[in-house]
Formats: sequence, C-alpha cells, structure tokens
Amino acid sequence: MIDLDLDLDPAARRYLDLLCRCLTREAFIDQEWWDVRLDDAGLDVLCDAAGHTGRDALLPVLRAHDWRLVRRGDPAAREQGRDWPPTAETMVGSARLGNVLECCVDALRRDVPGDFVETGVWRGGTTILMRGVLEAVGDTDRRVWVADSFEGLPVPDERYPADEGLDWSHVGVLKVDADSVRANFERYGLLDDRVRFLEGWFCDTLPDAPVDALSVLRLDGDLYQSTMDALVALEPRVSSGGYVIVDDYGGWPPCRRAVDDYRAAHGIDAPIEAVDWTGVWWRKP
Repeated sequence: MIDLDLDLDPAARRYLDLLCRCLTREAFIDQEWWDVRLDDAGLDVLCDAAGHTGRDALLPVLRAHDWRLVRRGDPAAREQGRDWPPTAETMVGSARLGNVLECCVDALRRDVPGDFVETGVWRGGTTILMRGVLEAVGDTDRRVWVADSFEGLPVPDERYPADEGLDWSHVGVLKVDADSVRANFERYGLLDDRVRFLEGWFCDTLPDAPVDALSVLRLDGDLYQSTMDALVALEPRVSSGGYVIVDDYGGWPPCRRAVDDYRAAHGIDAPIEAVDWTGVWWRKP
C-alpha cells in the first residue's frame, strides 16, 4: 500500500493503490524478464573448454539451443523510477506516482478549481492515474489533458543553449503514438470524453489549448525548451492552491535551469519540495 495521508474511502484508496502498482508493474515485477546485453560486465567469468571467455564462449551456446540470456526485473530500480520498463505504462516509480496521487486528491479535497494535465506522457501512465483519481472520488466535471508530441523528444533548438548536446530525438523507446496511449487508457476502463489529447510539439499545442484552469500541472519534458514552453503556456492557468509538479528537476540540468529561470522571471518563491532523486513540486500560493 502506498504510504500517503489521503482522505479517501478505504475502497477508493485500495483501488488507487492497485492502479499505481499495475501502472508501474511493481505488482508483477517477479514475472518480468529483461534481455541481457552480451557485453555486460560479468560475462568474462564464463569460459568454455577451448578457453574462450565472455561473449565468445556464450554466443555459440545461445545460438546452438536458440536460447536468450535474461535477468529478472529490478524492484529497487522500478520503485525509484530508474529504468525503462518493458511493458509498464509509466517509468516514474512509486514515489513520484504517489506524489501525483496525493496532489490530485488534495486539490479535489480542497476544491481547487481546474483540470489535471501532464505535458510529456510517454505511455500515459500518470494521466491514467489522474483519470483514475477522478473516478475513485466520483468527480464528474474535471478533465484530464494528455499533452505530448507522440513522436519522442524534439531535436534541440539552437535558441536554447542549455539543450546543446542532448539530442534524444532518435531514441525509439520514447516514441509512443497517441493511439497506443489511448489503448492503455482503455485497458483500465478509463478512456472517455473527459480525457483530452493535445497532440504535437508544446510550442504549437499549449498556448491555445482550450484549458481554462488547472488544479494540477505536471511537467515531464526533459529539455529546457519543452519545460519552458509548458510553463509559459500553462503555469499561469494553475489556480491558487494548485500544484506544479516537475519530473526531471533533479535528474536533468536543462529542465532544472528552465524551472529556475521561469520562477525567477515571474517572482515565484513558493518552496520547492523534493519527491525523490529527481521529482519536485510546489503549491501555488
């Protein structure tokens, strides 16, 4: 059970806890297997009768039997959000997912006006949880906005020097199309007309997005440009008492710089609270 101080009906709390552990696959980590790279450390201890070691010793055996080398999923890495899960709908780990849960529930409890949004959704896990929160508490009015390029990360723009040398636009695992994310919502029975998709680069979709007010804004854009575009377009729409959550503040210097620059430029002095090794949040006064 996620250890959070949530004012929830016990059945709702159990549903949301189970939803979190399914979205991360932490409930099934013992059944998860990863392919092992043949150049990983440790293979040099293997030796065949001819004296071949490491990869040279192992490859012929694998090929002869049509085997593959695997290892179990790592519970510690998954809990901390330090891996890219093969099937889970989110990679953020239980601490950051729990933070989203707590912020959403608290915003509803205090009746902070506005919808929920995440900018940068990967396979949609965090936004699925947001929609699950609305379902669990019986909220019938708010919407969940799912904002992403659905094409992975952008090529760094030379106008943003902080992003120089961070071209991850070619990383295939980050490219999850919108239909796949919709299918993930459907898997949990949470795709309806209150789930709204904003498809495209943030600079194109967010400024004119039909979002009046937000009670929870979660940023997961990695780069300076993506983070700044989301803050400029959406942070002013966060209601008083609402939450701004940043996934990459501790782990990605360009993201941290964008957040610090934006807060300085707009006189935001609300304390930044740490979630784990990378996630942070603040509450809008």
